[in-house]
Amino acid sequence: MYRLTNVLRPYAWGSPTAIAELFGREPSGSPEAELWIGAHPDSPSSVHLPDGDEQPLTDFIDDGPGLALGENALALFGAKLPFLTKVLAADEALSLQVHPTLEQAREGFAAENAAKVPLSSPERSYRDDNHKPEMLFALTEFQALCGFRHPQDSVRFFRGLHGKLKAVDADTALLERVIKSLEGPDESAAIRGAFVTLLEGGAESAALVDSTAGVLAAVPEEETGPEFAAVRWLAELYPQDPGTLISLLLNLTTLQPGQALSLPAGNVHAYLRGLGIEVMATSDNVLRGGLTPKHINIPELLKITDFRPIEPPRVERKLTDAGQELYCPPFAEFQLQRIEINDGDTPVPLAQHGPVVVLAVSGSALLDSPVTDLTLHRGDSAFIPASEQPVLVHPVLNADSPAVLFAVTCAGNASEFAEFYESL
Repeated sequence: MYRLTNVLRPYAWGSPTAIAELFGREPSGSPEAELWIGAHPDSPSSVHLPDGDEQPLTDFIDDGPGLALGENALALFGAKLPFLTKVLAADEALSLQVHPTLEQAREGFAAENAAKVPLSSPERSYRDDNHKPEMLFALTEFQALCGFRHPQDSVRFFRGLHGKLKAVDADTALLERVIKSLEGPDESAAIRGAFVTLLEGGAESAALVDSTAGVLAAVPEEETGPEFAAVRWLAELYPQDPGTLISLLLNLTTLQPGQALSLPAGNVHAYLRGLGIEVMATSDNVLRGGLTPKHINIPELLKITDFRPIEPPRVERKLTDAGQELYCPPFAEFQLQRIEINDGDTPVPLAQHGPVVVLAVSGSALLDSPVTDLTLHRGDSAFIPASEQPVLVHPVLNADSPAVLFAVTCAGNASEFAEFYESL
């Protein structure tokens, strides 16, 4: 097993303090949005080698993919780490976005290559041929938009807004078209129509956002309600952006610490604020749908979006007979294990279905295998090759506080996806 050094991404929406406070260090003075732990080619972690040198994790895997990844992961995903782990700290909302299915990603990537769209182009939608399912585990209270709510619920919000706008003689023509669409008999078609009306509304949408921001600013905060409070906040961050009103089509969900959310392909979502562990398949395929100054490819966005109303898909905790606390979304690429261990506790086995990355967020713990051992302190992380098994997590003697670690590996049932991958 190998200690890692990871890359911090300073996106403007990031918290300047949350990640630093989590790891007990001084803030950098800039926004600290994401800490990337993995082998993404843009920002790979560095492996600390026994001779004192460091090597990008991408190169380390390339030098021995069979040992690093294991035969099963290598056969299923190829010679790359199939997952990327991030510590994500949002102070401001991220863009509304959707990720394609694996089949859509392969088709879209091939089509843009054939059209000779440069990979670096801001109008490029598919930067690789992989899908990007995600899971978010909340470390603090975490607010997000996730999936479409039932049209009748959205109608209630838009009718309330309509009354407020009429009271100040604002133009409500576009809003009335949205409401009419949502009242249609087919739920998915109704949602799609309202979504397109707002997204393609141009100057009319921008004016409606301005009017909405104005009337909501006059309402006392305690009388606003969480959905309209979110609209008001989003309008401040993204003036005239139709995504602020599209948020009323989506489920506003708040995760408490220890709760997890699954984000499958086609799910429109946006992280709003909070600190969490995010795990995903290694891909950069994002199609945006608002709350962004970046390019929006509306035809492709509509092609891959799932407009069916859903409840936010939670990932429930699973406890094993071995004392493992697992979070297993329905994806082949990854599962998450949370480990909390005190002085005197029985060692906990790591779930290992191929390679593993481990991150310590509190206290200290000893990782022990037949090959070697490694002590991780708060803020430390490690890569464990598939060839190094089994690994036990031991408490550190006389520790002042419990150790809390997160470990990511491939799904325990990943082999069940083999036929699906081979069919594409």
